[in-house]
Amino acid sequence: MSPPTGQALRILVVEDHAPLRAQIVEVLQAAGWRVEEASDGRLGLQLALEQPPDVLLLDLGLPGLDGLQVCQRLRQQADRHIPVLMLTARDSLADKGQGFAAGADDYLLKPFSGEELLWRCQALSRRGELGRSPLLERGPLQIDRRSAEVRIEGQVLPTLPRQAYRLLLALAEAHPRTLSRSELQHTLWADERPESDALRSHLYTLRQALGPAQGLVKTVHSVGLRLDLPA
Repeated sequence: MSPPTGQALRILVVEDHAPLRAQIVEVLQAAGWRVEEASDGRLGLQLALEQPPDVLLLDLGLPGLDGLQVCQRLRQQADRHIPVLMLTARDSLADKGQGFAAGADDYLLKPFSGEELLWRCQALSRRGELGRSPLLERGPLQIDRRSAEVRIEGQVLPTLPRQAYRLLLALAEAHPRTLSRSELQHTLWADERPESDALRSHLYTLRQALGPAQGLVKTVHSVGLRLDLPA
């Protein structure tokens, strides 16, 4: 098997069948790629959100959260597009339709060859690069969605905690609109129910990180939050 050429990719494999997962990891590592793995949907989703991979290999039938649920939550919660390759033994049009509707980018039917796996991963990684958004600029604020780097008037801020970053990104993308509390909660937690003061806590963390520029995030009484930028 001839491994593809090009940059070393970082792949997350979420597969509950240990022998198959080990086989996939072996193939990917033999190609010189970095691999992380998870055996259930909840851990897989957590890893994908914390350290977004170049490609996510996602089994459809997982314990905890199944592949469809993981994919749906990933699309709701991730701050960038993560290419998803669904791994499944189900070959019906209805099953594929459900996967694509949940946000999958491609399907690979079990059993599959290692060579096909490598080529599909490489193709999806290129698609992910093309689909990533450019630098987002709002007045003195700059956000690089690819690296999650935030600058204020050209000065790089210390790395923000994930939820504080996602809160700032949501406000920047929505500017000049005010986002309601319910909209922000959905952005940060989708259909999960956060603790009652969780949003306030992340807002406090964000404002502390912004330092002298914390006035950029304005509370609109009884409405929500928005960026307050000079005209």
